[in-house]
Amino acid sequence: MPDDNVSELNQEAAREEEKKEGLIEFYDSFKDMFEFFCKNTTIHGTIRLVCSGSNRMKTAFWTLLLLASFGMLYWQFALMFSQYWAYPVVLTMSMHSEPKMFPAITICNLDPYRFELVSEHLVQLDHMAEESIAFLYGINVSASLFHVNEKNIHVKDLSSIGNLSRPSFKLSQNFSLLRMPDHNNRAGKKHSSVGFRLCNATGGNCFYKTYSSGMDAILEWYRFHYMNIMSQLPVIINISDHEEQIEDMVYSCQYDGEPCRPSDYVHFHHPVFGSCYTFNSKGTDPFWTATKPGIPYGLSLILRAEQKDHIPLLSTVAGVKVMIHNHNQTPFLEHEGFDIRPGIATTIGIQQDEVNRLGGNYGKCTTNGNDVNVKLLYNNSYTLQACLHSCFQHIMVQKCGCGYYYYPLPPGAEYCDYNKQPAWGHCFYQLYNRLRNHHLNCFDQCPKPCR
Repeated sequence: MPDDNVSELNQEAAREEEKKEGLIEFYDSFKDMFEFFCKNTTIHGTIRLVCSGSNRMKTAFWTLLLLASFGMLYWQFALMFSQYWAYPVVLTMSMHSEPKMFPAITICNLDPYRFELVSEHLVQLDHMAEESIAFLYGINVSASLFHVNEKNIHVKDLSSIGNLSRPSFKLSQNFSLLRMPDHNNRAGKKHSSVGFRLCNATGGNCFYKTYSSGMDAILEWYRFHYMNIMSQLPVIINISDHEEQIEDMVYSCQYDGEPCRPSDYVHFHHPVFGSCYTFNSKGTDPFWTATKPGIPYGLSLILRAEQKDHIPLLSTVAGVKVMIHNHNQTPFLEHEGFDIRPGIATTIGIQQDEVNRLGGNYGKCTTNGNDVNVKLLYNNSYTLQACLHSCFQHIMVQKCGCGYYYYPLPPGAEYCDYNKQPAWGHCFYQLYNRLRNHHLNCFDQCPKPCR
């Protein structure tokens, strides 16, 4: 019997030794495992959970303290990982002074053509504007305000384009300017807004395009009718054969002290800003390399601001519209151009800011626009404005059945005309408001250029 007891004791001791030295240790209960963890871990304070078991208040205090510490730890982890997955960037700036290619310069005379094909309708629109101003404000506008030169631009070779007879178009009387009382005036003073009524195809959904300023309302009303009139013109008009030359607008042109050459500019017509010329549009001629800073080494122009075909309610200023932009880029003068008034000398200093965006996980950008889902309607390089205009025009053609006159047309589409699409104005203004308020997905589909 004594030998049996000794052997049992030896076996228990061996089992205890194996339990202490085993690679994988098993415990009889969770309490034993937790007690072992608290006594052997390097986390400060956990041993207090075991040693102070007789004092429940002390144990509860250390438990709350440890839980709060773990909460702070995981909160810091969450902040760190959220910052990492946000892909933050550091903006680095550097300044260089080196020879650069001079930018493209677009100038417009703010004197849009009165094409012969639509000149009769423009005269009628001027008379309607006179009547509207007299009705709203009791002012008889003199005929000199709406002066029309007898010399109009003739559109040649229109027989092959189709039926463009003038009697087929009539100015609509359904968009008269009206004065409406402002019921939201908190000051209690008599105040009214001016606008015109737009309805959908069935006439069941209407709203007023109103402005607090009567002048703004008249300008927008005139612009709305003007787009319908100009939609009668063919999409492509050859104005290069017109007798107007660049000498009629540019009296003198020098760059870096050298006279400009005929190959240094391209001519185009803008429906609002008139006859336009872009200097150094391609940016490939070494003649336009900028080697030294200073006024004598830049572009010097003497311009003539003439208003022979002036449309006062379309172009409300006299002078020249100017835009400085990148090469092979469509100039969006209504967004980025600025006016220079006549009779003064203006000096404009420029510097180039080059922005390189990382793209990828760090932000959405495009290198050349090939990866953008919007089909560009402009033949020049990708810009954010070109993409937004193209996106809006595609939606306009899809939703309204016709295109906005100031933007290029997709294949097979036609410009809006309220003789053919009476409700296009209602559709357009609602879509344009959604675009301005970022409710159209065009801003999601059109990323900024990476460079």
